[in-house]
Amino acid sequence: MTAAPLTSLHLDLRPGERWWGGAVADGQVMPFGDRPHRRDLATNAGLLEHPGDGANQSAPVLVSSAGRYLWSEHPFTFAFDGAGGLDVAGTDVVQGASGDSLATAHRAVSGRYFPACGTFPAEQMFTAPQYNTWMEMPHRPTQDRVLAYARGILDAGFPPGLLMIDDRWSRDYGAWQFDGVQFPDPQAMIDRLHDWGFPVMLWLVPFLSPDGDSFRDAVRAGWLITGDDGEPIIRRWWNGYSAVPDLTDPAAVDWLRGELRALQDLGVDGFKLDAGDLRDHRPEDRTRAMNGPVGQCEAWAGLAAEYAFNELRACWKMGGRPLAQRLHDKPCRWGAGGLGSLIPESIAQGLVGAVFNCPDMIGGGDVAYVREDAEVDQELFVRFAQCSALFPMMQFSMAPWRVLDDEHLAAVRATVDLRQSLLPEIMALVRHAAESGEPILRPLAYHHRGYDTVHDQFLLGEDLLVAPVLEPGARTRTVQVPPGRWVDADGGEITGPAETEVAVTLTSLPWWRRVG
Repeated sequence: MTAAPLTSLHLDLRPGERWWGGAVADGQVMPFGDRPHRRDLATNAGLLEHPGDGANQSAPVLVSSAGRYLWSEHPFTFAFDGAGGLDVAGTDVVQGASGDSLATAHRAVSGRYFPACGTFPAEQMFTAPQYNTWMEMPHRPTQDRVLAYARGILDAGFPPGLLMIDDRWSRDYGAWQFDGVQFPDPQAMIDRLHDWGFPVMLWLVPFLSPDGDSFRDAVRAGWLITGDDGEPIIRRWWNGYSAVPDLTDPAAVDWLRGELRALQDLGVDGFKLDAGDLRDHRPEDRTRAMNGPVGQCEAWAGLAAEYAFNELRACWKMGGRPLAQRLHDKPCRWGAGGLGSLIPESIAQGLVGAVFNCPDMIGGGDVAYVREDAEVDQELFVRFAQCSALFPMMQFSMAPWRVLDDEHLAAVRATVDLRQSLLPEIMALVRHAAESGEPILRPLAYHHRGYDTVHDQFLLGEDLLVAPVLEPGARTRTVQVPPGRWVDADGGEITGPAETEVAVTLTSLPWWRRVG
């Protein structure tokens, strides 16, 4: 059942009803309903207390544990008053209902408004860990260091997998060619990486340094976002000040495609399309489509979807598309904002349509928290790896063999081995998500009533229950076991609903398979 589109509406929450959706950055305060919360989806997808940080995926969708949902093709503002009311203001907001659960609400709204397209990102993004150069060589990757990093992966006993060459492989932003000094023979490097079993992706941003050849070409062609005076805007972002291509201009996007095609001719397999955040655009920007920040963000994701190997960190809508979606950079710390944010934010990703999701880099991906001489919390690194291992994708950046001693390195290798042993189940869920649009990683509340506030466990599909260890120095782990018969990795069985305490060691990643 759906109602006619509205510009504003008020809903009275039903007893015990909770809601998810909107912005992934709000994952740690989901589900909504028992305390005040407000979000304007038109202007920001980051942390409300730090609007410039933590930007991730967002979508104009809310789904409830009572089977209700809200959707619009356009951004809207929503506010829970904490006293049983929800107010929404926007354009063409649709309310609907299907069944009486979170799963039925999600299936209904996704099937109607962002249906699955039947395909998924490149299989190699799931079948082995991903590796990113960022934390090992921030802003300064070189051909020799990239090859040494890849060789280190193999020598440490890890399987080859997708390798991402991150920021500043090019000589400038908007100069989409390898820096000839840092990468004297990129073709030979890529060939060597392929021989070793590593597909290769390159990091991109939609910015042009305003004193380079690409900028001058784009000005002459009229491919840049301008102000009211017709002059190209120069916008500050985390690496400086740059011009911004108009991604709603077909000619500008075709130009960028051509630049990327030349890289593919060298053997590059795909691209990590970073940035494209709502915060980098303004409603008054002059563009071809004049559809505001969300239009630019959506167009960036549309380009990403053209490549089987892709990754986004910021995205607007695009549910049902074959896009790999990573969480934003996490600090190297326990608890809220760090390790403790991975599960709730990944749950939020799946419920807004970003079902092919990846946690942040193992150990944390915020380079500000790690310097060459800084001591790495080895236990935290292991728990990051364990939490990530049974996500749809997992990604390393800090080199485990560099930052870990033998005991902790062995624990991480064992975690990767566990993931590899469960690949048939993981890939079956990837294929199911491509056909159905259902999340791969799900909250317990997706299938079981009464588990709305469980933020530190998750389900892989319906049949694998995962409860990573998230606290430092833990010797036990409290686990909420939903209804059914569940068997652990050692053959021990427990029948839910139940709460159980399990003993854990450094190598523990508690998980169970539903058998009845």
